[in-house]
Order: sequence, then C-alpha cells, then structure tokens
Amino acid sequence: MGVDARQLAAAFFLVAVLIVISALLGRELGPFNIVILSVMVVAAMGLGLWYLIFHGLRRAARGNLDLLSEVISNSPEGRLITTKDGTYVSSNAAYRKLLGLSLRGPHKTLEELLSEDPDAARRLSSLFKTAVYEGASGSRIDLQTTNGQWLSILAHSVEALPDSIIWYVTETTRQHALEEDGRIEREKLSEYFNNAPVGFYSLDGTGKIQFANRIFADWLGYHQDELSKGNRPFSEFIIKPNDGQLDFIEDLSEVGHLFEGELDLRRRDGTVLPVHITQTIVRDDAGNAVGSRSVVRELLQEQEWRERVASAELHFRRFFEAAPIGIVILNAEGIVMEGNPAFRAMTETVINSAVGAHVTELVQPVERDMLNSKLAEALVSDLTSTPLEVKLKGDTERAANFYISAIAGTGESSSRILVHVVDTSIQRNLEVQFAQSQKMQAVGQLAGGIAHDFNNLLTAMIGFCDLLLLRHQVGDPSYSDITQIKQNSNRAAGLVRQLLAFSRQQTLRPEVTDLTDVLAELSNLLRRLIGEAIQLKITHARDLWLVKVDRGQFEQVIINLAVNARDAMSGDGILTFETENLTITRRGHEYHELIPAGDYILVKVSDTGTGIPDEVVAKIFDPFFTTKKVGEGTGLGLSTVYGIIKQTGGFIFTENNEGAGTTFNIFLPRYADVVVASDRSEALSAPVHRDLTGKGTILLVEDEDPVRLFASRALQNKGYTVLQANCGETALEVVAAHEGIIDLVITDVVMPVMDGPTLVKNIFAETPDMKVIFISGYAEDAFRKDLDFDVSKIDFLPKPFSLKEIAGKVKEVLSR
Repeated sequence: MGVDARQLAAAFFLVAVLIVISALLGRELGPFNIVILSVMVVAAMGLGLWYLIFHGLRRAARGNLDLLSEVISNSPEGRLITTKDGTYVSSNAAYRKLLGLSLRGPHKTLEELLSEDPDAARRLSSLFKTAVYEGASGSRIDLQTTNGQWLSILAHSVEALPDSIIWYVTETTRQHALEEDGRIEREKLSEYFNNAPVGFYSLDGTGKIQFANRIFADWLGYHQDELSKGNRPFSEFIIKPNDGQLDFIEDLSEVGHLFEGELDLRRRDGTVLPVHITQTIVRDDAGNAVGSRSVVRELLQEQEWRERVASAELHFRRFFEAAPIGIVILNAEGIVMEGNPAFRAMTETVINSAVGAHVTELVQPVERDMLNSKLAEALVSDLTSTPLEVKLKGDTERAANFYISAIAGTGESSSRILVHVVDTSIQRNLEVQFAQSQKMQAVGQLAGGIAHDFNNLLTAMIGFCDLLLLRHQVGDPSYSDITQIKQNSNRAAGLVRQLLAFSRQQTLRPEVTDLTDVLAELSNLLRRLIGEAIQLKITHARDLWLVKVDRGQFEQVIINLAVNARDAMSGDGILTFETENLTITRRGHEYHELIPAGDYILVKVSDTGTGIPDEVVAKIFDPFFTTKKVGEGTGLGLSTVYGIIKQTGGFIFTENNEGAGTTFNIFLPRYADVVVASDRSEALSAPVHRDLTGKGTILLVEDEDPVRLFASRALQNKGYTVLQANCGETALEVVAAHEGIIDLVITDVVMPVMDGPTLVKNIFAETPDMKVIFISGYAEDAFRKDLDFDVSKIDFLPKPFSLKEIAGKVKEVLSR
C-alpha cells in the first residue's frame, strides 16, 4: 500500500508530539532535538496543506465533469466526452442510439467504432489532434460509415475541463441523399438542354457566353465546349444588328426583365443563321443585371413566307393602327375579328379581349336589336347604310356613330363587315352641358332681375318700419304689428338673397380661409341641426390648402347640405364631411370635363339616405324645385348652394352612392398667394358706432321714390343735411347749384339714362376727393369690376338696408 501525504504528515506530527511529552516528563531537550522537532512540525504542516489543495482541485474538476455529463445527457443530439489521450469518459443516449450501441454498454469512442475504416480513422485522428492542440475553436468533418450512414462530427476542448474533449455527432444521411438527387436532376436537365429542339445560351454581365447547349453550338458550327469557356463575347457572332439589338445583347443595365427580337448570326463557315431570341435578364438582390438566359429559334423557313406577306400587310396595318376613329372587322355573323386601338379605347377593351365576341355585346342591351338589323341590311345591300348612334357598354356613358358596310368575299362564309366607329360622347356631353348652362343662365338672370326689384320694395318696407318704430314704444299696441311687418320683410329679404346667390349676383366678402377651421367651428351647430339619431363624421385632410371664400356664405352652403341630408335620412344614418387636397392634371381625365386643370380643395358631403332619383338629379339646382311636401321647403336651398359655389369660382356635382345615399362633391380653387388671413376675432371686436348722429351735407341719388324718401328721412333724423335727386342728370344739376360743400354722395348703381358709376365719374372730375357710397340690390362685384376710376374711394351698401345700417355706414365713411 502506498503512503499518501495525509498519512506521512500524521507520522511527522506524532513524532513531534512524543518529543514534547519527553520534555514534559523531565528529560532535557538538547539543541539537536529541538531542530528535529521543528523540522517535523514544518513538514507535517506542509504535507497537510498540499493534501488539501490537491484534493480540492480534484473534487472541483470532478464536479465540473459531473455537471457537463448531466447537461449532455439531456441533449437530443449525440454527445461524447473523452480525455485528451482518447479514453472514454461519458456519452448520452442519443450518441449510443445513433451509433447502435447498447444503453448499458460496452461504451466506445468514435475511433474505436470506426477503426475498421482507414479513411474514417485517419480523418478522426486529424480532428482529434486539432481539438487537442487548437483548444476551444475545434473543427468539423463529414464522413460515411461502412453501413452507408453519414455523420457530421465536431470536436473541441472545454475550458472548465482542460483534460477533456467533447464530441458532437449528428446524422446527415438525408441531406446527402437530397444532394445526390439534386445532382441526378441536374444531369437530366443538362441532357434535356443539350438535346432540346431549340437553342439555349447564357451570358454574364459583360455579354460573354457562359453556357451554350449542343444544338445551338451545332447551328453555329462549333463544339459545345468552345462556346462555354466564358471568354467569347456574343457580339462577335452578330451580323449587322438592327438598332437596339446589340445593346440588348450586351448592355444588360438598360434592359427590362424580358426581351424578344430577331438577329442574323454568323456561322463558323461564314454563312448567315437568322434566329429569334427570347432573352430573360437575371438580377441580384439590389436589382443590378448580372447576366441573361436566352432561348433561340431558327427562322430560315419562317423568313421565306414572312417576307412575302410583310409588304402587303405593312400599308394596311399602318392605316389600321393609326386611324383616329375606331375600325372593327366582323365576320358575316357579326363576330369581332379585329379592332384597332381607337376602337379598343372607345369600348374600354384591351387587346384581343373583344375578339371572338359578338359586336352587340359591346353596346347597351337596348341598342342590340337595332344594331343587328343594321348589320343584316349591310350584308344584302351594296349601299353604305346611314350611321347608327348607339350607347357603348362600359363604366362611363359613351355614345358613338356606327358606319356599317359589307366587304365581299369569295363565298358567303368569307364575307366581312367593316364598321367605322366615331365617338360622339364629347359632342353629346357638350350639347347637354350647353343646354343646361343656357337654362341655368336664363333662370339666373330672371331670378336676379326679380331680386333687384324686390330689394327696392323691401328697402322701403323695412325702412319705413324703422321710422314708425321710432314713434312707437314697446308697450304701444301698434309696436308689435310694425315689428311683425319688419320681421316678415326680413324673411322676404332672406329669400331674395337666396335668389341672388343662385344668380351669382349677391355681394360676397371673400377672405383667405382654412376650411378645417370652418368645419370644426360648425360641428356643434351641425349636431344640433341633424339630431342625436344621425351620426356626424368629419374627416380633415392633413395640411389642407387655403381657399378664398366668403366664410359666412360657405357656412350657409354646409348648413343647407346638412339639412337636406338630414331630411333624406328620415331620422337615422351617417352624415360625413371629408376634405382633401386635389391636383387635376388634365381636364376631363379623372373628374368632370367642366373642371380645368389646377389645384383644388375637394369637400365631400355624403349621407346614407334614400338617394336622388335619376330623373331628378338634373333639376336639383333649379330655384323653387323641391321634392318635399307643400309647406316643407322653398326649393331654394340647393340653388343657393349652387350659386355661392359658382360665384366663388368653384364647382359642385352630385352622385348617388353605391348602396344608399348621396354624395355632393365641391371643388374650390386653391388660394396660392402668401397672405396672412385676417383674424376674425379682431374683426368681430372692431368698435361699433353706438351714436349714429352726425353732421354734414349728403347728396342722395335714387330713382325709386320710396327708397329715396326713406333714406332721406333716416339721415335727416340723424342730423344730416340731405340733397335729393331722382336721376344722374338731376344730381349733376344739384351739385352745380349747391353753394356749400357736399361731404358724401350716396347713389344707386342702376338708373335710367345715366347710371351711378357715370355720375360718380363726372363728380370726380370736379371733386376728386369726394366720398361715395353705392347702394344696389345687385352684387358689389357685378359693377366694381367695370369701374374705370380708383375704386379704393368707393364704399358699398347692399339693399335692402335698415335705418341703422345706412346711418352706421354713413357715420363710418364720414369719420375716416
């Protein structure tokens, strides 16, 4: 039995103890004994310390090994642990199952299992040495066992177990089988390419041949290997390429995915080989062309007959394809055989989609019987039939004239029918639009004229009511009667304003406006108007462009449309307002033909109501037209909307939604000038003149006696001296006869003989600084644009006006 360090340290320690006991019993320790005692104690302590360190390290290593063995035992892949001298230490169940070993033993390493295969043993030995000397980096090999099994093996050392090597073993038999199958398939594919009845070749990114199949090499008179070395550019085989053909072969960076073309190639013996090539471009992940794959078809026989018919077809084809009108060729049964691009564009069909269909399938069903009758007449008559106007089938309403004539053939079955198709859609639309425009203009002029006359009457009625109210207090019995007259006069004035709005003759105060703010401010009012049962949705476009509109009038547009939608939905539904920026690049391409190209703000107002019947759509903007019961509507709501939008320079159209409801599309021109919109809050908070009295001499010119009488009394009551005239000529005489200073001229615009602007021009000739207020029942813009003098000196007061309004306007102008 060997003596370990622990036993030797105990012996030394025992001797030291005996020496100490002897000394205690009375025996004297000499110097020699003391030295011996010290050496033994030191030796005993050193051996004990060495024992503790050595065995502690052994226990730590054993603990790491146990932990690693436990980890690999749970791995689904094969794991093996050996020492650096190749001794088996541990393995998991997957390793033993993979190599056909019993779970209980005997335990063998890979070198022991594959020792009968010299190549495998040699490669394993090399792998083992790499793992021993290169440490944790290790290496991997793939090898096949004697029973045909493929294994992937990785080995490396473990830092925590410097004396151990861990092996990773997985089976890759299926992967190698798939690779073998792939090799076989590639061989079959290569055999197919080499013996196919067409030629194949591939180019790299520089246009050099990388592969050519056997048949293509034979056509050119070369061996296949001569063309597949990768050093011959394809361009050296091309004879006199047409424009663009050499580029398509060599400059792949400018080519699309697929190209087809014909080339003349030079054979080895110098003869010409005409071919048709279909080329596919190969690109990398970045989209760069890195090569091409091409299929080649020989054209020697095809070229002979094509050259004979090409010249005959060329002239007809040019005429047929370039004709600005539609041309379609039918057989005797009316089946489409061919149509030119103009015909396809009119019938909204793509190339060949109409071929094989009966021509009547391209028109509306109600037109088919008449078209069949015309086709039958053309076959039995030599005369050209009269044109037949039909409506074409498609998403858009298109009309066309069909000019039908027969083309005689060698037999009845070979007869053909030639149809020229002339699009008349634009002409019909223009006719309808012109008629509608004429009607709306006539109605607008009538409405404007009526409104002007009514404004004069209403001005007098409202004015004299104001004068009467000055003499009657609130408790007076007559006060309420006079108030009722004034209120109803104001209602009548509202109807007149709607007529003027329709006729586009009302006075607008346009300002730069953000429609997002307008809709946001109106949202609460709209919710009250439509009720709780109807859901309101407002979708604002981001960064919406500005428009220049009369904000109050535009708010009236939104309110009128909301009220109409509410009535159409009968209690519940969804009312939607949407805004968006819109650029129209071409008139009539995407939107209505009336809208010119430009930038617009599109406002969509949609509801889920009953919709508008087709027979009513054309009348909805007519004044006094309504589908409501008697007493429920005036018929001026939508006509007012139409007039405001048109006077603002915009467009409004309506369409029925799919399913239910109606959408009104409002197009307002974008305001592009950089102008800071005025703050409405500042305008609203502007000082109001509560004291309307004043001093000064005013010339009042008005041809309507009631209006002139009321205005004169109203101003005189406020302290002004009023000079009256019933026409322009009389006014000039009053000015000439008056010896004092006239501070202000108030004149009507439209008067017989001499109108207001002419009168003011004559007054300016004598008194350039004269202050002027025009009064009129028409819009301010209607006459201001025609003035040929400085309009900055001119103020405007629209009729009808009240006593406070005329007094306030005069006070405002004279206080400047």
